Amino acid sequence: MQGNKYEPVPVDTSDIVLSEELLTLIERIAENIHDVWAVGRISEGWRYGTVKDPEKKTTPLLIPYTDLPDSEKEYDRKSVLETLKLIVKLGYEIQKQG
Repeated sequence: MQGNKYEPVPVDTSDIVLSEELLTLIERIAENIHDVWAVGRISEGWRYGTVKDPEKKTTPLLIPYTDLPDSEKEYDRKSVLETLKLIVKLGYEIQKQG
């Protein structure tokens, strides 16, 4: 990668249809991703603030997932959806135990 010539080429997962069982996981995984992110930020010294300020290490997103704006939740959901589709596209199976 040189300068700003980066051209992302994600795997095309448009042909993947997830089962209803996997689709029900999206919200729970998205919430967990947010919690993992929040734990990381807090451990780095970040705290809640009404505006994001990297110098002061404040962010309005250090709140429970349920309280996030829909745009933030949708970002997490899309990341989860594309990750699950990629796993299936690569030939893996996700099965619930028991």
